[in-house]
Amino acid sequence: MKTRDVVLITLLSVGAAVLLFAVAAYLYINRRRRKREDDEDGTSCAIRADSSATDSGRDKNISRLNGFLNLKTPLISTKTLGAQLETTSTSSPQAKSPASSSAGAAAGASTAQGERTPTAHNKQLQNVKGQDHPTHPSMAFLQNRSISLVDMYIDNSEPSENVGQIHFSLEYDFQNTTLILRIIQGKELPAKDLSGTSDPYVRVTLLPDKKHRLETKIKRRTLNPRWNETFYFEGFPIQKLQSRVLHLHVFDYDRFSRDDSIGEVFLPLCQVDLSEKPSFWKALKPPAKDKCGELLTSLCYHPSNSVLTLTLLKARNLKAKDINGKSDPYVKVWLQFGDKRIEKRKTAVFKCTLNPVFNDSFSFNVPWEKIRECSLDVQVMDFDNIGRNELIGRILLAGKNGSGATETKHWQDMITKPRQTIVQWHRLKPE
Repeated sequence: MKTRDVVLITLLSVGAAVLLFAVAAYLYINRRRRKREDDEDGTSCAIRADSSATDSGRDKNISRLNGFLNLKTPLISTKTLGAQLETTSTSSPQAKSPASSSAGAAAGASTAQGERTPTAHNKQLQNVKGQDHPTHPSMAFLQNRSISLVDMYIDNSEPSENVGQIHFSLEYDFQNTTLILRIIQGKELPAKDLSGTSDPYVRVTLLPDKKHRLETKIKRRTLNPRWNETFYFEGFPIQKLQSRVLHLHVFDYDRFSRDDSIGEVFLPLCQVDLSEKPSFWKALKPPAKDKCGELLTSLCYHPSNSVLTLTLLKARNLKAKDINGKSDPYVKVWLQFGDKRIEKRKTAVFKCTLNPVFNDSFSFNVPWEKIRECSLDVQVMDFDNIGRNELIGRILLAGKNGSGATETKHWQDMITKPRQTIVQWHRLKPE
């Protein structure tokens, strides 16, 4: 009896020791991995400060959110997107960022508030832009790396309905590698409550990180709120910010139900010249009511050899068609002259996903004199092994009778800018 107890105790002791060793090894490896990620990306944190807080006292009585923001989404080539942004920056000399055209008045107002001219301490930003050949900040970013997240939010289309505007400003502290965001006010927000008003607040995220969110205070019973709140994102070198997208989402607070979405703004920071301390008035875009999703495409036409090239880059938020809540999407493209279909192409099928990355190009021979008469019928389909394939959504790219203003403008931009690749997001239509 005693011998058996001794053996049992020995086995339990050895098992406990092995378990402790395994736990210690796991913690050590995990710590080394995090330390290595910190060395590569730097430690980042976001801080919210009330409007009453001063710069000297912002380290007191503030809440801090630490997190590691690593970009791990599939990469997409930036050659086509770079050509579009280069065209935009050269054709609009007044625009120091793609958003400046819609924020000209606000930019002038921010200058009147006492913004200083960038000094020599902004050398970090100058290195990103290029000192010998100054270019658009987004171009400097595109020349050095591929885009995985940023291109998803470069969208110049007009809002489908008016849901108000938001006023905010950006500043960068080069000495402390800190992005400073000030949310100033909103105006002409829609009423979400029975009283004819709303209780708006703003949720702030720096994508791709969605876990660490900051929020402004709720402004009660108003459609023109004034927040005047400042947020500090610490530990962000200027190069790291080039792969971040500022997401401002305005909600209406409800005490007894889910908060209603009013509208949102996505601003890729690679499009912003932070040395200018820009101020923006941005039109809020309503949440998508249709569940079809969106498709990122590019168009390019070469008159010399009469080649029309359509590139299908990726899709996002596609409508689920299968029981498992997913779809098996592929894209079918028809070249049309009037109502007559001439040539068909299609991509491979991507299984069980609502956000496929196609990266597929199709070329068609179209004479220059016919380029204004033809169109491309682009259909995103759900593949089914049994039964007929279902339509998820479609767009018609054409110069005259496109499926929407965005599709028509995309085609016209391709014609007016031959040999250049024009990239555009399109909302899929159900029919």
